[in-house]
Amino acid sequence: MAEQDTRLGIWLMVATTLIFAAQDALSRHLAGEYNAMMVVMIRYWFFAAFVLTLASRQAGGLRAAAKSGMPWVQALRGTLLVVEINVMVVAMVLLGLVESHAVFACYPLLVAALSGPVLGEHVGWRRWTAIGVGFVGVVIILQPSGGVFSPLAAIPLLAATMFALYGLLTRYVARTDSAATSFFYTGTVGVVAATAIGLWFWEPMVAPDWGWMGLLCLTGVAGHYTLIRCYEVAEASAVQPFAYLQLVFASTIGLVVFDETLRTNVVLGGAIVVAAGLFTLFRARKLRG
Repeated sequence: MAEQDTRLGIWLMVATTLIFAAQDALSRHLAGEYNAMMVVMIRYWFFAAFVLTLASRQAGGLRAAAKSGMPWVQALRGTLLVVEINVMVVAMVLLGLVESHAVFACYPLLVAALSGPVLGEHVGWRRWTAIGVGFVGVVIILQPSGGVFSPLAAIPLLAATMFALYGLLTRYVARTDSAATSFFYTGTVGVVAATAIGLWFWEPMVAPDWGWMGLLCLTGVAGHYTLIRCYEVAEASAVQPFAYLQLVFASTIGLVVFDETLRTNVVLGGAIVVAAGLFTLFRARKLRG
């Protein structure tokens, strides 16, 4: 077991959010030129290779990594993540990085809200209040100028819901399976699902864009590596609040690189969502302590 170092864990989480923000920018660029399903499929090919390499080097090898007490639930969560990524990439193309991430930031609130029916966990009135306040923030974000709801704004909300369910299923299978097993199924089942979807949308890619695709794949591997290292050296509750920096980094890239606009309602709603999410995280940490 790695020596615990919270400060190092925080810096690794900051690095992870920066890498994932760059990954989202690359996905947005490539999915703007090619079908999003194909982009996600190729990204998963490299991710699966990373997962298999990692599993083969651990004690027991691939057989030990594949041993699960809940293989069908593992398959479900792996497939769910692929669908969520596809939906989120489409959202980033249609809405941009700023607004997509502002809405997606509500997923910790959805985790808290759904932890009762899915995992049987108790959610007290303080966290329910924070969840309610957070969704007021989501409504503010979803209200574009002119006061008319845009159906496109529901796309990142759908992605956030699926990611929350993925997170809850990950916690559920942790009752019998190790983190290494869950990671193994995320890559192996995920690549099968991504390929089954993406092959139908294959189209030729020009040489320069293969370079961007290669960089996208590298950021995916690098991001997961730094995230794994982060959780090895620090408790999740100590570093999780810093995951919200991905909203800051992705929004900055959206503004500078893609010339997106920052509307007042997105800033206000995003701030409310993040504040509510941080409260639920700190409250959950306090209850566990």
